[in-house]
Amino acid sequence: MARRTAAVTGELSLRQRATLVEALSSSLEHGGTALGTVPKALRRLLEEEAWREFTTSRGEHVTYERFADFVVTPPLKGLGSDVALVQRIVADDKEAFDLLDRALQNPHGGDRSKINNISLAPEGTSRAYALRKLRKDAPGLHADVLAGRLSAHGAMVQAGFRPKTVTVPVTQPEAVARSLLKYMSADDIAKLIAVLLGKAGE
Repeated sequence: MARRTAAVTGELSLRQRATLVEALSSSLEHGGTALGTVPKALRRLLEEEAWREFTTSRGEHVTYERFADFVVTPPLKGLGSDVALVQRIVADDKEAFDLLDRALQNPHGGDRSKINNISLAPEGTSRAYALRKLRKDAPGLHADVLAGRLSAHGAMVQAGFRPKTVTVPVTQPEAVARSLLKYMSADDIAKLIAVLLGKAGE
């Protein structure tokens, strides 16, 4: 009956979930070109939440509350990997990276020491923090980032969560002036001139 229900609703059976787990674990173990399949496999695993409950090929029924525990548990009951390593592997896949960050937010509490410090930073410049902030407070811009229409930093600036910054070569005064005139208001430029003249007179 359970299998029939799963087929009707489109949900994966416990054994099918284990197949996703084992495939991802195998890719991580073999490394090399196999790592190229990790982002897609991880997206599927997280979208289906297959890691939360599955039955291994040995008939072992496995359940988890925390994704970090699932990652570090040896196969076939887990990935036998490291959270920071998985983060690095999927870093260039915005969707996989975002889904991973959601899973690592650990809504059920518990020991979070196995999750790296960057992804847990409450504020800062990391992409994990930016995606988390946008997901919570600017979902439209968050969607633009995942679709590749904006960078995470650009979306944070557009949302007003980060100040706009520019990079200019300090050895080219004309380039500095052009950038400042483009991005700064007349009042701010006047204040800057006053500060510079004041410093020059010291």
